[in-house]
Amino acid sequence: MQDWGIKELSTLLREKKTSSVEITTDYLASIKKKNPEINAFITVDENRSIAQAKLADERIEKGEGDALTGVPIAQKDIFCAEDWLTTCGSKMLHNFIAPYDATVVKKFNEAGAVNLGKTNMDEFAMGSSNETSYFGAVKNPWDLTRVPGGSSGGSAAAIAARMCPGATATDTGGSIRQPASLCGLTGLKPTYGLVSRFGMIAFASSLDQAGPMAKSSEDCAMMLNVMAGFDPKDSTSIDHKKEDYTKNIDQPIEGLKIGLPKEYFAEGLDGDVAKLIEAAINQYKKLGATIVDVSLPNTNLSIPVYYVLAPAEASSNLSRYDGVRYGHRTSQYDDLMDMYSKTRQEGFGEEVKRRILIGTYVLSAGYYDAYYLKAQQIRHLISEDFKKAFQLCDVIMGPTAPSTAFKANEKIDDPVTMYLQDIYTIATNLAGLPGMSIPAGFVNKLPVGLQIIGNYFDEARMLNVAHQFQKATDWHKAMPEGALS
Repeated sequence: MQDWGIKELSTLLREKKTSSVEITTDYLASIKKKNPEINAFITVDENRSIAQAKLADERIEKGEGDALTGVPIAQKDIFCAEDWLTTCGSKMLHNFIAPYDATVVKKFNEAGAVNLGKTNMDEFAMGSSNETSYFGAVKNPWDLTRVPGGSSGGSAAAIAARMCPGATATDTGGSIRQPASLCGLTGLKPTYGLVSRFGMIAFASSLDQAGPMAKSSEDCAMMLNVMAGFDPKDSTSIDHKKEDYTKNIDQPIEGLKIGLPKEYFAEGLDGDVAKLIEAAINQYKKLGATIVDVSLPNTNLSIPVYYVLAPAEASSNLSRYDGVRYGHRTSQYDDLMDMYSKTRQEGFGEEVKRRILIGTYVLSAGYYDAYYLKAQQIRHLISEDFKKAFQLCDVIMGPTAPSTAFKANEKIDDPVTMYLQDIYTIATNLAGLPGMSIPAGFVNKLPVGLQIIGNYFDEARMLNVAHQFQKATDWHKAMPEGALS
């Protein structure tokens, strides 16, 4: 049962060949057995999950169920969930019980999905390896000595280890796509504003975007049908016409124009990874697509731009964590300022403190114009690069990450090397474009992801393009050894 995808589970539930209680119980047993080693979940509440499953079964019995009614879904611990511990992977929020549901969580609840628990993540979504969590590092189910990617590594590891069929995730600079690549999954970062950020704990508000992660593009489409939609509670939410992302997923892609940016196949890309990406492109040619050479000349500037803008926004967003209203508070202090200082020193990890300091610096008097303003100008140029490229092609493809999953602790003490893991993903966040990663093969038994980038609000086409590849290949069906044990 644990190897069934969301689509299969939904069908079986609708046909009443199984129950949500049976499915949920099976996954909870899997979590209990595997999570102590993999550390993908921070919080699990078996009684609450089973109670939701019982309600879902009642809805199905009455003929009132939706496509995801009764399907268990894990929630990244960046989303507030009423009466659930919501930590954002940080000591600062280690005791925070959310008083309300994030819009994403609310939508899944309304659809009748079962919340299996809250998944581990890099602290405040800052990291590319899921090693900065206060609750310990997450391990990659394909190789327990390697990282699952970050910051949504808990969600990715949970799905790969078959502890859940799908999970929510967030992407600020590649945090859905990179762990999807490293764990052999499908992950989608939607267009900025398509999915509400209300109740999603902020890292960098102009970059953060929630999205689905699952085994296949069809499963992600079903999740996106629930997640997408205008939210008046989110000032960045866009009132885009509601779509059914599963409607045209089976359409042939003959005549599709695929843009290949030369900058994505330059120095820094592992040679074996490059060969797999080329093989995936050749598969698309067999499906009737044509290849167009495009250029994204400012790609090399995306990382320095990101690591000016994102920390600047983080330094502002994280100023609310001061020990006064909620979360961690230092036990001993002399006065109010001493409490602020000690609380933040104790509550934040090293990577978060590093980014707060960088962000405060680039926003300070005398440096704002030289760093922050200049980064915003280059951000516009990066968006213009994509605009020109999409005049020549329908989608852009390339590697998701420059290599397969790296060893734990290999890059944790070298921030710049760690940041380079997001070289192919960050630009889409800066431009607000949708991007996704799908499994494209293996190098030394480790998964490799193919990245698909679409134009604004072109998620339906991207999911269709991904689905046609997955109909022709079996990479997305592979699972780590022992995943079903």
